[in-house]
Amino acid sequence: MRPIAPPDGKLAVLMPGLGAVATTFVAGVEAVRRGMALPIGSLTQMGHIRLGKRTEKRQPLIREFVPLVPLADLEFGGWDIYRDDCYTAAVHARVLERSLLDPMKDALSAIRPMSAVFDPTYIRRISGENVKRGPTKRHLAEALVEDILEFQKEHGCARAVVVWCASTETYQALAPCHERLSSFEAALDENDPRIAPSMIYAYSALKAGAPFAMGAPNVSVDIPALVELSQREGVPLCGRDFKTGQTLIKTVIAPMLKARMLGLSGWFSTNILGNRDGEVLDDPGSFRTKEVSKLSVLDTILQPEQYPELYGHFDHQVRINYYPPRGDNKEGWDNIDIFGWLGYPMQIKVNFLCRDSILAAPIVLDVALFMDLARRVGMFGIQEWMSFYFKSPLHDPAVLPEHDLFIQLTKLKNTLRHLRGEAPITHLEQEYSAA
Repeated sequence: MRPIAPPDGKLAVLMPGLGAVATTFVAGVEAVRRGMALPIGSLTQMGHIRLGKRTEKRQPLIREFVPLVPLADLEFGGWDIYRDDCYTAAVHARVLERSLLDPMKDALSAIRPMSAVFDPTYIRRISGENVKRGPTKRHLAEALVEDILEFQKEHGCARAVVVWCASTETYQALAPCHERLSSFEAALDENDPRIAPSMIYAYSALKAGAPFAMGAPNVSVDIPALVELSQREGVPLCGRDFKTGQTLIKTVIAPMLKARMLGLSGWFSTNILGNRDGEVLDDPGSFRTKEVSKLSVLDTILQPEQYPELYGHFDHQVRINYYPPRGDNKEGWDNIDIFGWLGYPMQIKVNFLCRDSILAAPIVLDVALFMDLARRVGMFGIQEWMSFYFKSPLHDPAVLPEHDLFIQLTKLKNTLRHLRGEAPITHLEQEYSAA
């Protein structure tokens, strides 16, 4: 059992990007706190964890098994390029009905965004006026650190976590300035164009002692310089890209195919999305970042190098179509061409009419609470046990990431068991033998 500091005091949950995902999360927590709704989709709030043998029938709620911050002790804030308060932004996002939002208008209207770090080079399809100015990127980073510390002081918070809920940035490859912390900090001073806004947010959060989670597929928290900073400061980080719609389905179906040794000829995925995220992803540079995140899933689950006859030559295509009338109600179409006994072909068709922010909001909650837990335990660096929540999870560079949803869940729950001195669940039949 590892010692865990108690969750005393309030926790600041700060989000770059107070758009559809963030406002749905904040309004949802507020509704749950008022007894207006249930926190459906949240593992921390509704999930149980089995301890010991099945015959022992010990299955406490996760929030009662590990000391998580209660919802009443959360304070919300963030940054955005638009000046809309949380209520106005939620109405604009059109995810939640006014009948739910209006009773909470005073509380939501009090949450106003701090000015954001923004670079139109990295996000081309949107722009706003609520933007920080400074002579160098180092100055912008220092301003963000001050924002975090000042918010904690103003709201009486003992700790903070930062969860990226903003847009997908233009894709970029790893550069020399990303390799070491010293090089990264020099690049901040030099206004190096290869330092993206999300990297500045991650750097600032870690410098302020706040765990950082990347909810988009941006190349940021996974660069060696920020991993080095995380380890030096003793602060955890995790990401990337919240696993919500189509990829969630892939991480369920693909393990089934491999478990039954069914072959795959091709997997075609297309999405229809009309919210601000869809507008940003309509730019080829931002779409490329998302595409890399989505395409990595099947290869790592199916292991084509080990099963070349089954998965060595499948065709995998991903499309995202910006269609404004659809709003936040995303529709994902998947056509999966498979083959079975003696090579005979079959097909699977999936039409997932989901709500992007409704699926993402409970992830923001769980990630914030678990990252605060990790900080209080003394965990730092990449939190691979958080892979359950991400499309392209951070991992030790010496190994491939784990994408199978149910293996990820086992890793998460076994980590919690370990923290509380309970044995991991192995599902061995010998657990029930007379011996």
